Amino acid sequence: MVGDRDVLVIYDERVLLHRPEAEEPFLPGRMEKRIRSILDGLGLSAEAKWSYPEHPGRVTAVADLLRAEPVAGVRMATGQAATREQLARVHTVSYLESLYELEGKQAWLDVDTTAVSAGSLDAAEVAAGSAIAAVDAVFDGSARSAFVISRPPGHHANAVRARGFCLFNNIAVAAAHAQFQWDIERVLIIDWDAHHGNGTQDIFAADPSVMFFDTHRAAPFYPGTGSMEEIGEGLGEGTTVNVPLPEDAGDLALVAAFENILVPAVEWFKPELILVSAGMDAHRNELCLQMSYDGYSALTGIVQRLADKYCDGRLVMALEGGYNPDTLAKCTRRVLEVMAGGEPAVPREPGMEEVAEIAEFHQSAFADME
Repeated sequence: MVGDRDVLVIYDERVLLHRPEAEEPFLPGRMEKRIRSILDGLGLSAEAKWSYPEHPGRVTAVADLLRAEPVAGVRMATGQAATREQLARVHTVSYLESLYELEGKQAWLDVDTTAVSAGSLDAAEVAAGSAIAAVDAVFDGSARSAFVISRPPGHHANAVRARGFCLFNNIAVAAAHAQFQWDIERVLIIDWDAHHGNGTQDIFAADPSVMFFDTHRAAPFYPGTGSMEEIGEGLGEGTTVNVPLPEDAGDLALVAAFENILVPAVEWFKPELILVSAGMDAHRNELCLQMSYDGYSALTGIVQRLADKYCDGRLVMALEGGYNPDTLAKCTRRVLEVMAGGEPAVPREPGMEEVAEIAEFHQSAFADME
């Protein structure tokens, strides 16, 4: 029953400080020229109104819905900023130094439109630090599970590069913190974002203590990585599990992937903590994959079951993608309902129940004519 389980939601309004906008002046150079050429190719001139897709309204929509329609058992708290030492556990010092040179400035970082504004590094520190706070909460007993509503997202950032709207890899920072602070041996990271978590995979590819399981739309969909054959490297070979899917894959395919691939992998790996890169852009409204709200509910049920069995319930989810604010908010709320003790939905093929009802209606009419 919803409310039977305690869930901590961490939301800190400092994440709203990340506000790149294409019409604002950015540092001059080849990168800005490259970005302008991309916009021109999309039919957007320099004078056109164009908003950065990863905007503050994504997370304010989630927070507003949770305030308007609270979930029993869910309580909210503010976050904290990650320290340089915590970030350096997964990012190189040179990369961090290059980012902090841009503190308070506007700059393009990558050809796929990753950018920073004056407050971006403050926001990114809080996004990573809030994931750390969530890990601490599930280990010190102040919460059984936690969900972090944050931005910028993190799963495309690797040790040396910002990419795909991501600056710091929040979920990787949280995993490294869990191992350092709480002295655990095995962490499972699940990434159900529609885009492959290439940055997270790169960071832990050779690390046998972190299992990375990722369902995503197959290449050439962005970022074009995550083939089935990518299974880790060196000592980490076998602890990377990729499930690339066709664009029309929906609830039944994702649930099957979790039950038939993730569950056996977890039984072998036996994690002490489960972290989820909880991107909501696999929902059909996002036009990437074909999941529904019920699908997210079902996946949460599977993950919760695994956390209960292997991790004493320790489960932390952190927001990744999802660019339709209304859909993102509703997906997040459905996830939280299950984390708080609600019964997971049972996904169905859309239209099947309706066809059955209509068939019964018409068949009864035909029967009366006999």
